[in-house]
Amino acid sequence: MRIKFAPVLLLAGLSLVAGCCSVASKPPPPDSAAPKPHWHSVVMVPRTNLPPIHFYNKINPIWWFGNVDEPRAPDWYRPDGSCRNFMWYLRNPFENFSNYVIGVADKKTVRYGVHPTVPGNPNGGWNFAVTRRRIVYLPFVDYKRHRFEFYFGWRERGNFGMKLNFRQKLPPPKSPELETTTHRRCLFIWDQQIDF
Repeated sequence: MRIKFAPVLLLAGLSLVAGCCSVASKPPPPDSAAPKPHWHSVVMVPRTNLPPIHFYNKINPIWWFGNVDEPRAPDWYRPDGSCRNFMWYLRNPFENFSNYVIGVADKKTVRYGVHPTVPGNPNGGWNFAVTRRRIVYLPFVDYKRHRFEFYFGWRERGNFGMKLNFRQKLPPPKSPELETTTHRRCLFIWDQQIDF
């Protein structure tokens, strides 16, 4: 009779031992309490200090190579370098073309997306957006992970752009003092400040 009860006793002993094990529960992710962003739209208004841009400018191929927004190199660009203005034009040779010919930076548009006011997802990963000007829809896709970033399409201002960067500088870590109640969060769209 001892032989018949041995497997039953062994199975009962193993089930009791296994039932006594405890598994540590996973803590919830830190961002689970924060509301998740959702797909929404934002009206994008062009800058108020734009120089006059006419139709005949947009059909002139020579004008496409210029830079109406910053015709002279800014102070931060090659401060001690020679030929600063020439190198500035070589840095962004089709600035007028990307902003005002195939871009809609001088027009009022509506931008749709989860993060429509910034080019990339602030948390990293994918960001999809669409800029609408009347019946024309202009797509934008961005992917950011660590030091790699890729984007292609019409950015938040309405200008067309492409980027493939494997070794970009990482943003500095957030300062805890900015999260206090004495500082107000605000968002800059072109030259306008929007508090929320």
